[in-house]
Amino acid sequence: MPAVGAKFRAAREARALSLSEVAEDIHIRAVYLAEIEAENWRAIGAPVYVRGFLRTYARFLGLDPEDAVAEFNATLPAGATATSTAEHASPAAPRAPRGLSPLIWIAGTVALFLVAFVIYNAVTLRRPAPTQGIAVATSPTGLQSTAPARSPAPAPVVQPNTLTLRVSAPSWIRVTIDGNVSMEGTFAAGTAKSFHGHAALVRIGNAGGVDLAVDGKPVGKLGGVGDVVERSFIL
Repeated sequence: MPAVGAKFRAAREARALSLSEVAEDIHIRAVYLAEIEAENWRAIGAPVYVRGFLRTYARFLGLDPEDAVAEFNATLPAGATATSTAEHASPAAPRAPRGLSPLIWIAGTVALFLVAFVIYNAVTLRRPAPTQGIAVATSPTGLQSTAPARSPAPAPVVQPNTLTLRVSAPSWIRVTIDGNVSMEGTFAAGTAKSFHGHAALVRIGNAGGVDLAVDGKPVGKLGGVGDVVERSFIL
């Protein structure tokens, strides 16, 4: 009984085909076809690939694919002939190593997070800015303006028994509160001072440049520009 390799060679030569012609038709490299006919199984690779090549080559030559596989299995050591149902399909590219599947799963998860992050940023940037705190007013022409609404400034809290002075022009000033001199000297415009007590004595060298108030009530200027005025107040 001829060996399986010899059967393949005889069937191919009976059809007057070369190894390269067969390889072009069934898409198996001619070098593998030659190794099948020489029964050099190790040169082809794992048994699963040998069985797949045998089936494809046998169908092309009109031989029984399963008889060819059975004869090949008989050449293997005991325990190495178990086959899976997946082997009955035409030979395809070798399976990807199982160790890569966790890496592929991790890469897919990272890609999903990146896509979600990009979508979130795009949606956030397109949101209109909040318009809280903008008052819409209508002008006499009927057009609306969006000037920010201003809250009224809180009224200043004035403590009782308080004397306040504000300098609008340079002036020499001396203020005595309850017998103690609290302020004395020449002060520039813009100076503002407040004093607390029960009795105040104020002497001003330029009465027209200083305004006074007692407990928040304006007293005004004590005299004209250049006037020297002295006045006492009960706080």
